[in-house]
Amino acid sequence: MLSEQSAATVRATLPAVAGSLDVITDRFYSGMFAARPELLRDLFNRGNQAAGTQRQALAGSIAAFATHLLNHPDQRPDAMLGRIAHKHASLGITPEQYAIVHEHLFAAIVDVLGEAVTPEVAAAWDEVYWLMANALIALEKRLYEESGGHAMRRWEVVERVTETEDVASFRLRPVDGGPVAGFRAGQYVSVRAELPDGARQIRQYSLSGAPGESVRQFSVKRVRGEDAPDGEVSNHLHASVQVGSVLELSEPYGDLVLDNAPGTPLLLASAGIGVTPMIAMLAHLAETGHDGPVTVVHGDRSPADHALRTDHESYTEKLPQARAHFFYERDAEPGTRTGLVDLDGVAIPANTRAYLCGPLPFMRAVRAQLISRGVAPADIHYEVFGPDLWLAQAA
Repeated sequence: MLSEQSAATVRATLPAVAGSLDVITDRFYSGMFAARPELLRDLFNRGNQAAGTQRQALAGSIAAFATHLLNHPDQRPDAMLGRIAHKHASLGITPEQYAIVHEHLFAAIVDVLGEAVTPEVAAAWDEVYWLMANALIALEKRLYEESGGHAMRRWEVVERVTETEDVASFRLRPVDGGPVAGFRAGQYVSVRAELPDGARQIRQYSLSGAPGESVRQFSVKRVRGEDAPDGEVSNHLHASVQVGSVLELSEPYGDLVLDNAPGTPLLLASAGIGVTPMIAMLAHLAETGHDGPVTVVHGDRSPADHALRTDHESYTEKLPQARAHFFYERDAEPGTRTGLVDLDGVAIPANTRAYLCGPLPFMRAVRAQLISRGVAPADIHYEVFGPDLWLAQAA
């Protein structure tokens, strides 16, 4: 809870701070990476930093947290904090790193706002920062305890499957020969890859295999830059990682996990590479014999671009009350529909619990359609990839 004095100061200064957050975060990252270049080389996503998307994401999360403290002083934004904590835990973030961020972030605030940052203003925003940081530290500590620590483990690729022209699946076993812990359908792992320049960049990929398997499977879409450079890690994995290659993986994390009470009507909607966690969910439902209605919805550019389509169809067919609805922008086949995902004509049973994964425009459109069809907002759960993850609470 924000103190009464700090709340008044934050309320008065929030418009000025929020209006300058893009400049503040730009100065913050520039200063921090100048002082600690290893953070950019081995932790932060260099592509997102170059494009500026990580700066926008951090700015949005700070503004959202401060606004929540003012509007709901007795409530903690657990959904947003939980999402960020899972991401941080998959990266192995430590409490000491929050002090590094604090040092450089507040130096940037003073640099940008100058004399407007009085001792009272500095103290109030310091309180906001540490309320958020300490909540995350506590959540991450619990996640580390549950997973057995934050150290990454070496895994060997034992199979590589070309799903589409731009999507490949990698199946791996631990190099140490130890056991493979289970995961909850919908979770992801962080994957650390050493690039040709020596940087050890980390990316998150949803686990796309069945939760009970003795191997880890994740699927990677090669990012082809349009107005930005190609994705360096995804292209490296596609070009260089073969059977026998070794990668470092975190334990599974992520809070978009399937909660399938017996008989519960479910809707699993995805677009593009957002299909990956849905495959794990369908595999789990098929293995556990889920007997409730399951509505499967997916949108893609074309059937040829639909990664893991065979698994999508086969797992759906194993469920007694499941039906798939596939939408393609071009080359639609008999039994599929042309265009973007549109839930008109798709049966949505009462009390449906929905899980969504894909780009934010897709998420917002499907969420709005579901609400208009009577699905309770609390029953709509979603996941997005990349920096948008920080802003997903606005979906």
